[in-house]
Amino acid sequence: MNQLKRKRNNVGGIIKRQANMFADSTGMTSVILDLITTETETSKNMTKCDGIEMTQTSVPEIDASGESNRKCGTVADNNAAVGEDRSEGGKVTRMSKHAEEALRALCATVSASLRDTGALLVKDPRCTAADNDRFLDVVERYFARSDDSKRLQERPHLHYQVGVTPEGVEVPRSLVDKEMQDRIKSMPEEFQPATPKGPDPKWRYMWRVGPRPSNTRFKELNAEPVIPDGLPEWKETMDSWGSKMISAIEVVAEMAAIGFGLSKDAFTSLMKEGPHLLAPTGSNLMRHGFEGTVFAGFHYDLNFLTIHGRSRFPGLNIWLSNGKKMEVKVPVGCLLIQSGKQLEWLTGGECLAGMHEVVVTKRTLEAIELAKEQNRSLWRISSTLFSHIASDATLKPLGHFAEAPNAHSYPPICAGEYVEQELSAINLKGKVAL
Repeated sequence: MNQLKRKRNNVGGIIKRQANMFADSTGMTSVILDLITTETETSKNMTKCDGIEMTQTSVPEIDASGESNRKCGTVADNNAAVGEDRSEGGKVTRMSKHAEEALRALCATVSASLRDTGALLVKDPRCTAADNDRFLDVVERYFARSDDSKRLQERPHLHYQVGVTPEGVEVPRSLVDKEMQDRIKSMPEEFQPATPKGPDPKWRYMWRVGPRPSNTRFKELNAEPVIPDGLPEWKETMDSWGSKMISAIEVVAEMAAIGFGLSKDAFTSLMKEGPHLLAPTGSNLMRHGFEGTVFAGFHYDLNFLTIHGRSRFPGLNIWLSNGKKMEVKVPVGCLLIQSGKQLEWLTGGECLAGMHEVVVTKRTLEAIELAKEQNRSLWRISSTLFSHIASDATLKPLGHFAEAPNAHSYPPICAGEYVEQELSAINLKGKVAL
């Protein structure tokens, strides 16, 4: 059954609240979405979108300027809401049926991509390439400091959920999860992930984004931020970039909810005051920049949705839901969104958490050589944000997903309890024996 027919939603608010997300020079609200290609009988391993060929081995290179062809087209007026009247200069207007249908189709595209591939590429004009570069510049300067200096921001008693996590602390899930190890062994050799030799040799900085609840059972997951000394622009840069990426996530979450046949706010209502984290990684390519080095072993993200800006050094591999491995190429000015374990829980296993790794590849080595020629930093920074369900909210299959075939595998659990279980497994809350 078409999930969109299960429940007709008022979808206009998704655009109305975030009108600037997709505003272009015509004054109409548009979305640019390029989906990661998957194999189908009709595609024969290749599809075309706006004249761009997309193979299974690359993310489509879309026009990052936003001025050329748009796959999904114009979907709504900036201020109009689907099914809602609005008044402008005494004139009442209403979104057309065609626009409503286009918006519904777009929402279905978003949910289908998250379900079928575990990933999605979006462009949000609020999240510019210049914003991403400004963020990377600041974080590069931080990670260039001495290890001892960085450790002053370490907060292990808070489960590393604020401040810095040194390299050699976080353990890849694939090293401690027997079920995941069996899954890897069953993969065709060409799709198997690289084998990590121990804990991840990457640093990470956790910066809280957005408000936190005044009362919560999970104070460690909602702690005050840690601000490093000597970087006066740190807080403003982190807050600005983090809030912009959260805004993009919220729109995608609303669109996905509608596409899944849920109410528009099914996900975002649970995200309110969630422990969202801007969480850039820092990998020292001067020390570890050798082909095959695994910076982040094969794993899923424990949160709701993860969003990445473009890194200056490639190396991210993802696995599509059909098991195929793909090296990611995020176009300039675009954002990669991946489904996390909390989304998997809320959909009763119908939208699986995306698997991924970060490994030094030949493309990484080429980027290292170019950076050396240009006298740029040799720290690989990821522009990553983890959006979360609120710690005190309950994770359980929503709506019709409660009847999903695997819904019994996702019993109700407090989101904070689930996060703490996952943190323990990857050595961010207590020691793990390897």
